Amino acid sequence: MKRKLSAIILTVGLVASSLVGCGSSASNDKTIKIGASVTPHAEILNGAVKEQLEKEGYTLEVVEYNDFVLPNTALNTGELDANFFQHQPYLDNFNVENKTELVSVAKVHFEPFGIYAGKSSDLKNLKEGATVAVPNDTTNEARALLLLEAQGLIKLDPNAGLNATVVDIKENPLNLKIKEIEAAQIARSLQDVDIACINGNYAISGGLKVSDALAVEAADSDAAKTYANIVAVKVGNEENEKTKALVKAINSDEVKKYIEEHYSGAVVAVF
Repeated sequence: MKRKLSAIILTVGLVASSLVGCGSSASNDKTIKIGASVTPHAEILNGAVKEQLEKEGYTLEVVEYNDFVLPNTALNTGELDANFFQHQPYLDNFNVENKTELVSVAKVHFEPFGIYAGKSSDLKNLKEGATVAVPNDTTNEARALLLLEAQGLIKLDPNAGLNATVVDIKENPLNLKIKEIEAAQIARSLQDVDIACINGNYAISGGLKVSDALAVEAADSDAAKTYANIVAVKVGNEENEKTKALVKAINSDEVKKYIEEHYSGAVVAVF
């Protein structure tokens, strides 16, 4: 009986010790695992955010993704603490379609659209019937059309806003031919069109400089405010210590300086 009692006490002690150990490990977890697109998101995280978190005692583990679905599914299942690759409209749509509960905790940057020269190098002297390349997806096409409108080249239905498509063009004095092309391919098509509207990240990958653009989205434009790239977490984790540390680091002056020095206007901080 005495031996059985001792065995029970020993077992209970081991279990308790194990539970205490688990609790201690969880409370002292100082690794933040974040999913990100390679350019510019992972570059910003590794180049500037990681160092800021190290000062606070955290280790940043960056997992790179080449698609826009896996970073959210991994965040939803708890494989990631956060992700950084998308804007709010995309996240809202993903939540609806996938019944997930992911939420933004910080706006970081936007990648401005620019109008780049193809066969024509001056917006003021565009010929009638000139061909203009724009992205063929709804979100980016609207931004391209709004940028063309801001330059006085077309006029859109005022009710269209960020949902504008070519059917919403109400005035087109030069009879511009709008050519819809897959966003990632537009930079390669410059020689075939007069001008092209290209997103900042595709401009970078296409070897273009925003400083060479004929026009760019304003930093205070509706598009900049709406399509700012965000840090997302799972609902319920907005106020935990990891999230607070990550937001503080990613919205720091050091990160803003890194963005300004490395992207020459192709990526613009919004904090």
